[in-house]
Amino acid sequence: MLRKIFTFFILLLVAASCTKDVTDYGPADKKTIEDYLTAHNLTAQSTASGLYYIIAKPGGANHPNSNSNVSVNYQGYLTSGAVFDESYSNGTPTNLALSNTIAGWIEGIPLIGVKGKIKLLIPSALGYGSTAKTGIPANSVLIFDVELVEFY
Repeated sequence: MLRKIFTFFILLLVAASCTKDVTDYGPADKKTIEDYLTAHNLTAQSTASGLYYIIAKPGGANHPNSNSNVSVNYQGYLTSGAVFDESYSNGTPTNLALSNTIAGWIEGIPLIGVKGKIKLLIPSALGYGSTAKTGIPANSVLIFDVELVEFY
């Protein structure tokens, strides 16, 4: 199962880099994220790239970087609440190279330290773009609840 998840992330990264759709979904994604935050009474910070995040627990002082390997527990879902991926059913954290994940993870996970928890609200350009995936329509805003277990 771990191998499937790792392969899934690699394929998603490759697919995101091959995006051919030139439509700018940035404004629509921003509205979708802000509507989600309002509907769920959440307050988030955002980055220049359009990533929104909520640090539930900052974790330790040392943080991973984009070249780190990380061990995480996570759940990924759409703004509708439909879960498309998660690591909890394995009973063990997922280990992966952060550089082989989507841009939203590469930017967001380093915002926390070990034992930290973060909610990432990822616009489609930092996710899978115009490429649909199993359970994920094209141009979808993605939400991930992530706990950083360890990095190395």
